Amino acid sequence: MKTYQLWVLAALILSSCKSFDKVSSSDYVGKEFQTESGLKYTIHRAGKGDRATSGDIVKVHYAGRLLKDSSKFDNSYDRGAPFQFELGKGKVIKGWDEGIAMLNVGDSATLIIPSYMGYGEKNMGKIPPNSDLIFDVELMDVSKPAVPFNVAGKDTIHIQDHLKIIWLKKNSKGIKAESGKTVKVHYSGYFDNGKKFDSSVDRGTPLEFELGIGRVIKGWDIGIEQLRTGEKARLIIGSSLAYGSKGSRSIPPNATLTFDVELIEVN
Repeated sequence: MKTYQLWVLAALILSSCKSFDKVSSSDYVGKEFQTESGLKYTIHRAGKGDRATSGDIVKVHYAGRLLKDSSKFDNSYDRGAPFQFELGKGKVIKGWDEGIAMLNVGDSATLIIPSYMGYGEKNMGKIPPNSDLIFDVELMDVSKPAVPFNVAGKDTIHIQDHLKIIWLKKNSKGIKAESGKTVKVHYSGYFDNGKKFDSSVDRGTPLEFELGIGRVIKGWDIGIEQLRTGEKARLIIGSSLAYGSKGSRSIPPNATLTFDVELIEVN
């Protein structure tokens, strides 16, 4: 009797909407629930990994379909790589931010997302205005976003005017980055106040570019050339070697920028 009463209580909590206790999520596999916002979800397989929470970097495989006719508009499986983003920060549609936050790593689920939690009245090509959406999703991994390197006690080396470097990890056997070669670099960029403005680590994809030909800011062309593969360093770049007095979309004028970088590959 006690077991039955507990199960009924759990079901009542679920039907009131919010989410469910992932410890016993296997009890709810195959059942559809609806949240207060209007999102519907069904868990098909209950995983045993970490719970996704706001601020986490999540990797999600998905197949997206229109509710009205089940026509496919996007599919990460076709690309062979899960989609990675920072959860709960408005980087995706509202239905994803809410729905993925109810999953554990290893969960597979179907999310039925009303248009007002999707793209609303926008015409997204394959997604017409006011379209309700279906996403079959699988939470592959959860990790924490990039944080600044700990440089306490490390020496700051002046490379030239407006460019300094702090070494975190050296690798004398690594391949040297040289002008004209193609490099892959993981990085996180910060303002003087410590606010992060960009991170390839959070996106899960290193930046690839030809070094020394102006594809990146001057501070990068000069700074990355100091590295070998496997090395990590902090580059402190004055505005004259960055975005100068004009700034950029997310960079204010005359900003000194800090980049924590790791040289992944040289070709």
